[in-house]
Amino acid sequence: QVQLVESGGGLVQAGGSLRLSCAASGRTFSTYTLGWFRQAPGKEREFVAVINWSGSRIYYQGSVKGRFTISRDNAKNTGYLQMNSLKPEDTAVYYCAAGNKGFTTSRNEYDYWGRGTQVTVSS
Repeated sequence: QVQLVESGGGLVQAGGSLRLSCAASGRTFSTYTLGWFRQAPGKEREFVAVINWSGSRIYYQGSVKGRFTISRDNAKNTGYLQMNSLKPEDTAVYYCAAGNKGFTTSRNEYDYWGRGTQVTVSS
């Protein structure tokens, strides 16, 4: 089955940037929808961004629009989340997810998940 591993998290000051990577196993990753989600302490896991298999469809949560950029390189079996102008409220564990149930923002419709990477933004 597909396995996903996130990397690139860390501690950054407000206004700084981080680039998260999601490395996927297998050659079929290119056919899957890729989503990014995050979960802060005491909160439910929430949608951040999604990109379809070809990159022709992209959608962002309103609070990250204009600051975050989702992308993918199917030749490298890797997805990315570029995060700029980071705010303390962006602090969370960030997860990448993959699925074949369509272009969706719902965490319940993704079949494969990474273990997450911690992003901490200090004020």
